Amino acid sequence: MNNVADQEFLEFLVKSIVDHPEDVKIERRVDEMGVLLSLHVNPQDMGQVVGRQGATAKAIRSLLRIVGIKNDARVNLKIEEPEGSTRGSRPMPSESGSSDDMGM
Repeated sequence: MNNVADQEFLEFLVKSIVDHPEDVKIERRVDEMGVLLSLHVNPQDMGQVVGRQGATAKAIRSLLRIVGIKNDARVNLKIEEPEGSTRGSRPMPSESGSSDDMGM
């Protein structure tokens, strides 16, 4: 039987810090590399989960690592980018450097 203590812990932790706990969804996958927890949250809650410069996400990963060690498992967290998120390194249209915009 799979030990889901890591998933339950992550769910409790994230639901405690977000504004939309009903939107928190966690997928758990186990393979030869260990346990992968994929976290889905409301787009408005991404900032709270990631934190300033990723500090909250880093802390959550540290806690999950401890839970994993206690249960003899290697636990990794993947925070899924929600639809419509403005985070990311996608170039803005003005940064594209397109030569199509030459003045007439």
